[in-house]
Amino acid sequence: MRRSTPDCRPVAVEQRKLLAVLDSLDVVAIARELEPFATPERVARLRAAFDARLDAVTVLMDAPHDPHNGGAVLRSCDAFGLQRLHVVERVESFLASTTVARGSERWVEVHTHQTSAEALESLARSGHELVATHPRGQLTPEDLRHIPRVAIVLGNERFGIHAELAAACTRTVSVPMRGFAESLNVSVSAAILLQHATHGRPGDLPEEERARLYARALILSVQHAPEILVERGVLASSAALSL
Repeated sequence: MRRSTPDCRPVAVEQRKLLAVLDSLDVVAIARELEPFATPERVARLRAAFDARLDAVTVLMDAPHDPHNGGAVLRSCDAFGLQRLHVVERVESFLASTTVARGSERWVEVHTHQTSAEALESLARSGHELVATHPRGQLTPEDLRHIPRVAIVLGNERFGIHAELAAACTRTVSVPMRGFAESLNVSVSAAILLQHATHGRPGDLPEEERARLYARALILSVQHAPEILVERGVLASSAALSL
């Protein structure tokens, strides 16, 4: 897929704008004012999704080029309840096809890093063990669910995992196959591994973060949310959320 395709967007940049605005607002007040405009079913769905959201499992993509893969991995992260996706951009910005992501770019936070060292520092702070995907990996997908905090490292479509990242991975994992194919598309591998890595894990986001995500979701879900918040005195100007 060409990186200039109209539906390919720098989702991390767009997300940071809204999240920066939320940091300066009262998310409890936002939820209080916007919740009556959402259906009870929508409210229940949002709360259930955020209660099940995971910080213990994440994905690190190494210099992905194809926005189709970026969108597909985002969609898998959302489907299996991951809150964060990390990306080493290295030489080009991370783009995701929103046609493929199908709205998942609204719910999974994308953290971009310019270098391997920057990504490794971030994941060291969050206490994640790095496990690299490899055709002859030591672990099976089922083993991932027993690692308390795990970051699954996915390589570039052409060059694989950069040596600096590979050296930082403590173990490797493979998807068992019985056919003639030696490997799977990066997004397919991600989906299979995430299904196993997240199986049986309870949601683990702190209440403060869940409240922030819920306010963000209502802003994205309720029609005319900025205008409502201005009218109720929560926002000084609707332009603050015109992103």
